[in-house]
Amino acid sequence: MIAARRFLFVVPPLTGHVNPTVAVGAELAARGHQVAWAGHPATLGPLLPSGARVFPVIHEAFDARMRAEREHPRPVRGPPALQFFWESFVFPLARAMLPGVADAVSSFGPDVVVADQQAVAGAIEARRAGAVWATSASTPGELLGPLAGLPEVEDGLRRQMSAFQEACGVSGAADLRFSDRLVLVFTTAALIGDTSRFGSQYVFTGPALAKRPDRGSFPWEWLDPARPHLMVSLGTLNGPDGTRFFETVIEALAGLGGELQAVLIAPPVEGAPPHILFAEHVPQLALLPHMSAVVCHGGHNTVCEAFAHGLPLVITPIRDDQPIIARQVADAGAGVRLHFARLRAAELRDAVRAVLGDPGYRHAACRVRDSFAAAGGAAAAADHLEELL
Repeated sequence: MIAARRFLFVVPPLTGHVNPTVAVGAELAARGHQVAWAGHPATLGPLLPSGARVFPVIHEAFDARMRAEREHPRPVRGPPALQFFWESFVFPLARAMLPGVADAVSSFGPDVVVADQQAVAGAIEARRAGAVWATSASTPGELLGPLAGLPEVEDGLRRQMSAFQEACGVSGAADLRFSDRLVLVFTTAALIGDTSRFGSQYVFTGPALAKRPDRGSFPWEWLDPARPHLMVSLGTLNGPDGTRFFETVIEALAGLGGELQAVLIAPPVEGAPPHILFAEHVPQLALLPHMSAVVCHGGHNTVCEAFAHGLPLVITPIRDDQPIIARQVADAGAGVRLHFARLRAAELRDAVRAVLGDPGYRHAACRVRDSFAAAGGAAAAADHLEELL
């Protein structure tokens, strides 16, 4: 039996990055270990179980500014956009988190710090304190080498990371994206492709799912068992892009009342047809078993949760790692990829009918589901974290 240890999860204020750590943390706690999180309390609060230990490391004003910047369109696409993302989000977030993470490490005394790839303050403070450091890779974006073929951009990012660590008093600069001891990757070869190209410290566990606290009620009686059900989500995107997207969805689905029911995770819209239900918050993991397909923007969390239930996807990527994930979905034969900026109601309607009507999409989604189940999820991640000690 492994002696009880302390595990500190360091996470950014992004729900999709927090969710896998909730499941892994619950598994570790069930095995008798002490678990805590360092992050933004308002983000963590609705996601963690009651009584979870949280070290606040981000102030409301900074979080609001970061979220506002995330809503703005990027000035460029491709590799330059990734560089901009690090300069405008990852490094400023790390600077804001460093004092609080240092206090959390000092107070909690973790044996292992599990740092999200976008919360690099966790990796820096673990190295500074001499604690074991593991990486939580909640999305495959960085692993698939978005800077491959552009060594000057990759070299520039590494130089920035080295300078940042040196300024923090950490010698022997490391790649803050990837621990050399353990990188937990919450996907499988069924989506990411051949995993033999990665080092032995990379462990592909599939998604780590856990029951989450319900946020409000859901009218379960509204669901008609005689019709297929479609869930439509755009993550946390708001503003004009989100408004336009849901207007297109309503137009696409307006005449399909005899064919399906749709749950749109969005603010209510007046005059929508009765087979479309609006809900700003839903118990997503509880709802997915009742769904037949999902329309989403390609957030890794939503994609993996849909596939964990064998659901095919219509995917409209917007930015960041979403185009990479959308390509994985299409390559797996488990969904249809559409262009977000040029989305039209007719093509969305055709795509929805395709994933609901062609059993090939469902069969491919079930193959991904089975690979997730075989990989072990939260239990496998906890096993590997225990083996670090």
